Amino acid sequence: MNSSTEADHGAASSDDAAVAGAPEKASAAVPGPPAPAERGVPKWRRTLRPYLLIVPALLLTGGILYPFGLGLYYTVFDFAASKPQPDFTGLENYRRIFTDSSFWDSAWVTVLYAVGAAAVETVLGVAVALLLHRSTLVGRVLEKVLILPLMIAPVIAAIIWKLMLQPSVGVVNYLLRPFGLGGVQWTDTPTGALLSSIAVDVWVYTPFVAILALAGLRSLPTSPFEAAAVDGAGWWFTFRKLTMPMLWPYVLVAVIFRFMDSLKVFDIIYALTEGGPGDSTVVLQIRAYLEAIRFQRYSFGLSYMIVLWAVVYLAAMVLVRYLGRIQNRAAEVPK
Repeated sequence: MNSSTEADHGAASSDDAAVAGAPEKASAAVPGPPAPAERGVPKWRRTLRPYLLIVPALLLTGGILYPFGLGLYYTVFDFAASKPQPDFTGLENYRRIFTDSSFWDSAWVTVLYAVGAAAVETVLGVAVALLLHRSTLVGRVLEKVLILPLMIAPVIAAIIWKLMLQPSVGVVNYLLRPFGLGGVQWTDTPTGALLSSIAVDVWVYTPFVAILALAGLRSLPTSPFEAAAVDGAGWWFTFRKLTMPMLWPYVLVAVIFRFMDSLKVFDIIYALTEGGPGDSTVVLQIRAYLEAIRFQRYSFGLSYMIVLWAVVYLAAMVLVRYLGRIQNRAAEVPK
């Protein structure tokens, strides 16, 4: 009697479970109604929506590639103000560039400027970041003041420094006169003009490197430094073996941005020296401007810009690839 009752109870339980599970199976097999936000939206609009989301990216890409392609097209002609009917010249403009000594002079000045500015800004930026990382009252105040040069347009900064570096009435020589250093021709000699241009670039953009380095310092793990302190490691050992290896990926990002930007500098040098004295500070960007705008040889100036683009692109590829290796090494990821 008991066994039959238990059997009936088990059968009833299984029937209840089957009935309870039936809606779940049905709901899994049959798709439910659309979400409230999707109700009333035609199917073609739901299908088209993902493609509409990429339209801004396509427009931006087209807005970049169209002028670039048009400029590349113009370089195979001889467009100039004196020649309203240009002829097809092929690669003649590029041949003229690479066989012209002024191109190599400008390329050398460009490399000197980019390497010098990026190197000095990296060293000073990391040093400033290390000082600000101590979280003292002076450091917190300087951290707020640090961004002021970045808030000034580079052209304005160059004009201000041009006035300050005047040999006779400039404030820099006035402050140096008690030390017997007054009357320095800062921008009137080839070497002085290049060094002055680099100094203005350093003044404007060192805060950028310092801010990135400071962000990197604050993101580093504290346990390795605590272990080094327990072991009695000195500051220099900790800096060489712990701080810089882990900080270097952040610093290299700043170096990439600053080196690429310095390769195509125009505003600071043109506002400060206009490429002078002579051609001592004529970088590739200014050479392209002179050829295309001042001398009105449009195709020749555009060819300079294409060459400069190729140089910046190759430098960026090398640096970004090196950055990837450094990041893998810092994260101890096998190649």
